[in-house]
Amino acid sequence: MIQQILPACSNMKDFEQFLKSPFEIGVFLEMHIAQLKHVDAMAKANGKKMLYHMDMIHGIKSDDFSTEFICQEYRPYGLITTKANVILKAKQKGVLAVQRVFLLDSHALEKSYKLLGKTQPDYIEVLPGAMPNLISEVKERMQIPLLAGGFIRSVEDVELALAAGADAVTTSKKKIWDYYS
Repeated sequence: MIQQILPACSNMKDFEQFLKSPFEIGVFLEMHIAQLKHVDAMAKANGKKMLYHMDMIHGIKSDDFSTEFICQEYRPYGLITTKANVILKAKQKGVLAVQRVFLLDSHALEKSYKLLGKTQPDYIEVLPGAMPNLISEVKERMQIPLLAGGFIRSVEDVELALAAGADAVTTSKKKIWDYYS
């Protein structure tokens, strides 16, 4: 992934703005399964690569079968999930696998390290992404490319995350998209 800002969309208005942007890769966070065919066709028609958040596609269960279906039917650039089985299935299908982890406390972080060691995703997405010291720690310990997301509200937040070792930042803040486009 060469793009440092990954625009994150949670509705069609945001997605349409992303389609007009110079960014090649975007994230669709939340949608209904009935929207996926339309969103996927629009993205491909505009030369965009999409990461879909499997846990937030309403109307479909986030499991091995639905992951296989999404991978075969739509061939997304990648899938984001908190679930180990989805990561493993996406990797098996040759789709970029992004393991989302929440930095809630030390216990959750240790559980995440164990999970990441088992799944070996292509990328880790750390939330909240506005915690540079933890970004550095996770990146150093896991040696897996890292995305920072959640509570990225300013250009300064982006710069701090990137300086801490994030390979890219996911954000829904359009002022940040505009700044980097």
